[in-house]
Amino acid sequence: MVSTAPYGAWQSPVEARHAAHSGGRPEFVGTVGDEVWWVAPRPAEAGRQTLVRRRPDGSETSVLDAPWNARTRVIEYGGFPWAAVPRPAGGPLVVFAHFADQRLYVCEPDAPGGAVPRPLTPLSPVGGGLRWADPVLRPELGEVWCVLEEFTGEGPTDVRRVIAAVPLDGSAAEDRGAVRELTDDAHRFVTGPRLSPDGGRAAWLAWDHPRMPWDGSELKTARVAADGRLTDVRTVLGGPEESVAQVEWAADGTLLAATDRGGWWNLHRVDPDTGEGVNLCHREEEFAGPLWKLGLRWFAPLASGLVAVLHGRGPMVLGILDPATGGIADVAGPWTEWSPALAVNGTRVVGVAASARSAYEVVELDTCTGRARAVGARHTDVVDPAYYPEPQVRTFTGPDGREIHAHVYAPRNPGHTAPDGELPPFVVWAHGGPTGRSPLVLDLEIAYFTSRGIGVAEVNYGGSTGYGRAYRDRLREEWGTVDVEDCAAVAEALAAEGTADRARLAIRGGSAGGWTAAASLVSTGLYACATIVYPVLDLLSWAQGGTHDFESRYLEWLVGPPAPDRYRERSPLHRVDRISAPFVLLQGLEDPVCPAEESERFVAAMAGRGVPHAYLTFEGEGHGFRRAETMVRALHAELSLYAQTFGVTVPGIPVLELRS
Repeated sequence: MVSTAPYGAWQSPVEARHAAHSGGRPEFVGTVGDEVWWVAPRPAEAGRQTLVRRRPDGSETSVLDAPWNARTRVIEYGGFPWAAVPRPAGGPLVVFAHFADQRLYVCEPDAPGGAVPRPLTPLSPVGGGLRWADPVLRPELGEVWCVLEEFTGEGPTDVRRVIAAVPLDGSAAEDRGAVRELTDDAHRFVTGPRLSPDGGRAAWLAWDHPRMPWDGSELKTARVAADGRLTDVRTVLGGPEESVAQVEWAADGTLLAATDRGGWWNLHRVDPDTGEGVNLCHREEEFAGPLWKLGLRWFAPLASGLVAVLHGRGPMVLGILDPATGGIADVAGPWTEWSPALAVNGTRVVGVAASARSAYEVVELDTCTGRARAVGARHTDVVDPAYYPEPQVRTFTGPDGREIHAHVYAPRNPGHTAPDGELPPFVVWAHGGPTGRSPLVLDLEIAYFTSRGIGVAEVNYGGSTGYGRAYRDRLREEWGTVDVEDCAAVAEALAAEGTADRARLAIRGGSAGGWTAAASLVSTGLYACATIVYPVLDLLSWAQGGTHDFESRYLEWLVGPPAPDRYRERSPLHRVDRISAPFVLLQGLEDPVCPAEESERFVAAMAGRGVPHAYLTFEGEGHGFRRAETMVRALHAELSLYAQTFGVTVPGIPVLELRS
């Protein structure tokens, strides 16, 4: 029976705990012999990440018991945290970075007494210590090669990064001097090495401040000597205005690299000696994306010479590229969005994929038969799919006639309808990054709101990836302007066409999206309220060492060279007098990217201004909430804000106390 109730007050079986326990996704997929391995989130276990192995018989087991946490803090956003190789006897050898102390550990999960991890690297009392990522096991040398991030002082930018070799015998567990550095620290940032099929050459990426890797990066190569030294290091591709997002070796000893030299990240074959590149599939599509984590993989070469590739405009799908013809055969199946986590073994390709009706799962493709199937972290419906939203992929028109890409999710609940003539409230979601994109996938956080009668519009504003470099470059020196304008244009269009109630529009976002939400409150009168999550609020403090090293010079691209007046005028913290709409601010207390101190100053500046607001903090949370209890409390607070602002009653959730 369908009942009539106001938008926002519908009863829904999609609970906050469902969204919390589905938080995160499988990532960092690899193959170990005939097994498929991946990193899996555990929101109910204090947000740790475990390493899961799927055996050939289909059984899944966790390699690491609690409290072991396979997660690295390199560049704070992390990267590939593990490596494993099969052995003729004794089972696989596994190396991983443990989040709690950031040391590398080794274990042998199938060997008697080998399941307990043993440290390979020492602790450091200096700054953020020693951190490791993107490992490559070299058992023939008795080493693991990886990125070393080493703090040299107490400040967040007192840091150097090199490719280093760590002995597998544990001799470096208490001795930093036993770690062999393979490169110098001439570049501020490096990725882990990729070794040629014969082991005689290595390739990696490097870049320097003030660029981010999607602005400009270099493809480096070197010869590998018999004793494991790297010689004849040279740059063969890339530069200040060319972004190389990934590099791999093909079976014939040439390099494959994704570069945006033509305005789109296309896949090129590169001569490792001359750097001469040939575009293997010239399309106005992306074959890669922003390197926010070390070890992301958008393509993977097969032994046959074919290449598994992710590609598309906006959402990316999996295809098999024939370099000889440039043709791509896309994989059949329900998955419409693939994350950059490809691995291959023989004729098999493994990745992580989702759709608007299913969450991310581990998918395996047999390239001989063309059959793809979910093999791990399989999606299950925790509620009736009739309560899931149905997305519309829309293109809106913004200022100056520019295109704005968005996903629009209207309210949907089979048990409820709204009173005649009522329009639904809508929340604009601004993604983080800001160099990023909202994927078109089932998100139970979105369903939590749409099933209660609150619409959601995800805006891939100018600056987002997936639509070419020119679209990304719209945000150059315009952060806080273009993103705000594009979000507002979508909200205004939805109201003008009768999809949304103009009086009940809201905005929410986390990290850079939190900046956009806060900046929207101070520069538009459009939104009735806002949810601001671990945001950037003060450009001046960021420019003066108030964030981590990776993004410490990002503002020079986003806003322009440091200029106190410009930075102050753009910053929400210095314009709180223009805020008149209620908001809730959610902040992790261990956030190294957007520290809590910034949010506390913002809230202090709002005190006594007569604007209802709430500030919730979360112990043990950093940049991005990982604990189930945090996510539940945050969703309850957000829904309560909307209920109070939109004038509806939502039973069963704690009432958020708003103070002025």
